[in-house]
Amino acid sequence: MDLRRLSYFVAVAEELHFGRAASRLAIAQPPLSRQIAQLESDLGVMLIDRSRSQIRLTQAGSVLLDRARDVLERLDRTHREIKRIGDGFSGHLRVAFVGSATYGVLPNVIKAFRSAYPDVELALSAMNNAEQKRAVIQREIDIAVARPSLEDEELKSEPLLQEPLILALPDTSPLLEQQVTRLSALKAETFILYPRKPRPSFADHILNICLEEGFIPKSQVLAQDYQTAISLVSVGVGIALVPKSVSQSERPGVAYRPYEGHNPGTALSLNYRRDNRMPHIFNFLKVAQKVTRRPREQQPQND
Repeated sequence: MDLRRLSYFVAVAEELHFGRAASRLAIAQPPLSRQIAQLESDLGVMLIDRSRSQIRLTQAGSVLLDRARDVLERLDRTHREIKRIGDGFSGHLRVAFVGSATYGVLPNVIKAFRSAYPDVELALSAMNNAEQKRAVIQREIDIAVARPSLEDEELKSEPLLQEPLILALPDTSPLLEQQVTRLSALKAETFILYPRKPRPSFADHILNICLEEGFIPKSQVLAQDYQTAISLVSVGVGIALVPKSVSQSERPGVAYRPYEGHNPGTALSLNYRRDNRMPHIFNFLKVAQKVTRRPREQQPQND
């Protein structure tokens, strides 16, 4: 059944006048009459009872009017829904992130995106860099929030945030009594590094920083992720070098301090497949860039 003819029929059936229906449709009356006649011929039934004084719907025409309205309304709703998905205002977006990204800017990016695109379903999951790389290449996720970035020819990486490193210390540590903590003086301390695997990783980044300061920690404890590492700090197992943003959230048993010495910092990045052109990704990137460019004093505080 021709949908255009169906819409013409609805106009005639609602107006019960070919002239008014033609004006409503912005077409001439003769072509409209021919289209309705063709529809009746296609269906093999009379839909409109024509007379000199008035026209009226036959029983078949009344049934078709109800069904046609429903079909056209569903089609219009489907068109609008598809258009919203195509423009990135509806649908879903899958985002994975490293554990330390949950502190600082990422929660604000998530809040801002949900505010700007409330009808997009966000699926969030925590993964380390290796898991993110596999998942985004295999199209199991759309965006990977990695530290510092994911290196692969199939992926594109956009910088999100560059920040310095700070010390995470047990709140009972004697180091807190010092006015200045020099990294080079910490070679006897137990360093908690993460992740345990795969390597190289953020753990090796920290070891390279120590090497620049002329030492390799004699005692090392490897944790699988940031959450485990900071938990070990809180119970006094050792110290850790962590992104400055994590200090924005208090953790019982942990104190944060800047240090003097080599500090190349660490970065967060947004990573996605080069061939993934879904608009949701680029909407997320725009929101993230807007949030990270906002002066810190204007950024909403984490709950």
